[in-house]
Amino acid sequence: MINREEKKRSPIRSNKFGGLVIVFLLLNTATFAQQFGLSFSYFIPKNGYFSTPISPFSIRGVGVDLNRFIAIETGASLYRMSGLNVKGLPFESKDPLVGPNFTILVPVELVFQLKGSSVEFDIKGGVFGFYGFDQKINYGNLDRAIRKYENWEVTNSHFSYDNKPGWGYHAGAELTVYVTQQLGISLETNYLMGDSKFALSGSYTGGNGSLETKQVEYAGAKIDLTGLEFSIGVIIDSGGGGPAPKKKKRRR
Repeated sequence: MINREEKKRSPIRSNKFGGLVIVFLLLNTATFAQQFGLSFSYFIPKNGYFSTPISPFSIRGVGVDLNRFIAIETGASLYRMSGLNVKGLPFESKDPLVGPNFTILVPVELVFQLKGSSVEFDIKGGVFGFYGFDQKINYGNLDRAIRKYENWEVTNSHFSYDNKPGWGYHAGAELTVYVTQQLGISLETNYLMGDSKFALSGSYTGGNGSLETKQVEYAGAKIDLTGLEFSIGVIIDSGGGGPAPKKKKRRR
């Protein structure tokens, strides 16, 4: 059996993660000034596993209104990704090849706002950056993909990786209905298309009867962050303004 202890070129240090937690807590404290919200937000990746956010370390919809109809928003979310796929390999897999991990996602988006007396509909799109912490290779799915690619009966692999930040594009829409001047229900959906460099190098052993070992390097491998993000939540406006032209700050 091959030792599968991974040689990680990008080790995660606890003090960095602790710093992120403090930043998120400070951001969340600021959301209670005028308008804040609570919601259930999830991510369904392409060829991956259903993923959930790490609450309360998420704040979205922070920005500024350029005018009544256009705004710029940003924020940050910390996700617990159950599993993501890897592209740029000589073989394909319908199952995730990395995960679980922690992924921080920061969007910057242009928002077109259509506001009524008790309803607001936003169309949004822009770019996002992300970084996956504490990466893990899913060797079960990876070995199956290699076995199918090589047409072998058995396969056992061992890889190290070089994990990099990534970015991509996203677009979506949000509908907010205010039940009262202070209470609103929000439904939001976004489609994300992004990737990050995840160079792999190592070896795999397998065959049909007799075994052989191959040394390989996949410098063009990338983590595929493509999928659908959706959320449903409650917005509480302490100012009682409903869909007024002030910028929202929501915890998700």
